[in-house]
Amino acid sequence: MTRYLPIIFMLILASITGARAQQLQVCEGKAQGTYYIVKYISGDTRSLQKGIDSVFAAIDQSLSVYQPGSLINQFNSGSQVRMDDHLQAVITKALQVSKTTAGAFDITVKPLVDAWGFGVQRPAHRGAPTPDTLQQLLQRVGYHYLTVKGPILSKKKPGVEIDCNGIAQGYTVDVLSRFLEQHGIVNYLVDVGGELRARGMNAQHRTWMVGVERPAADSSSQPEQTLLHLQDKAIATSGNYRRFFDQGGTRFAHTIDPHNGQALHNNIISVTVIAKDCITADGFDNALILMGVEPALAFISSHPELGLEACFIYKDDQGRIAERFTPGFKQLLITAGGDK
Repeated sequence: MTRYLPIIFMLILASITGARAQQLQVCEGKAQGTYYIVKYISGDTRSLQKGIDSVFAAIDQSLSVYQPGSLINQFNSGSQVRMDDHLQAVITKALQVSKTTAGAFDITVKPLVDAWGFGVQRPAHRGAPTPDTLQQLLQRVGYHYLTVKGPILSKKKPGVEIDCNGIAQGYTVDVLSRFLEQHGIVNYLVDVGGELRARGMNAQHRTWMVGVERPAADSSSQPEQTLLHLQDKAIATSGNYRRFFDQGGTRFAHTIDPHNGQALHNNIISVTVIAKDCITADGFDNALILMGVEPALAFISSHPELGLEACFIYKDDQGRIAERFTPGFKQLLITAGGDK
């Protein structure tokens, strides 16, 4: 029996060594006009940086309006395009969100975004388009002008253009998550410009902790952070306190209402959505911010099949910053004492 003891000891030692080898790995950089940070737990010290960068490059060639020759730019300049897997996945999801929200989210809003100065070509001095201009542009806006037949995306009306920036980062987070899982990684946190997806545990064997930015009451102060636990879920935020311009005492935010062409000016500062995947969270946060707090809460309550939880940061009737949470979102919050 004693001759087997060294073998058993070696197996136990190998098991302990393997467990200790599991450590936090970090890949980070710049892409899609923002930052990205990919954290994962792995015993393999070989970096996944090149593979991650290749994911961004492939998605940009498909979805980026800033990338000359991308599939989305080919569609915008022509009448149709043969979609790759990336564009087809995003178009399919975008149309689903559009139909579910009665057009509150609409990727054909690009002509309006450009007219307000929030598009690729940003003028030195932004200004509100004239009512006549908006009426003309609205004739080219509407997700129902898009037709999908197999891999072919076509437009029913000339001049229809799409911009997937409102959903592309969330999709990218999901693709990066699948990339990690294909490499056997089951504990990770993917963050692309504040759109996140978490799975499993962190290096301390606890659920991942993420922060939701909360604008300070004083605009000159640094934003605060609302912390929450995130496990096997994704989170995305749509906000109107960073990209905007002031004209005639009115603040115009970069979120454009596809129904009337107007830049958003309701009392919502930001909406953060938790969903099963990041493309879902990213698509619906744009729609919910347009609805307003009460209609958005009612929408979430009436669509339990979507699995959405949300946090609304807004200004109340006295101009004070306030918050509203869905019950499921509130359960994930971390108090000052560190508990949920």
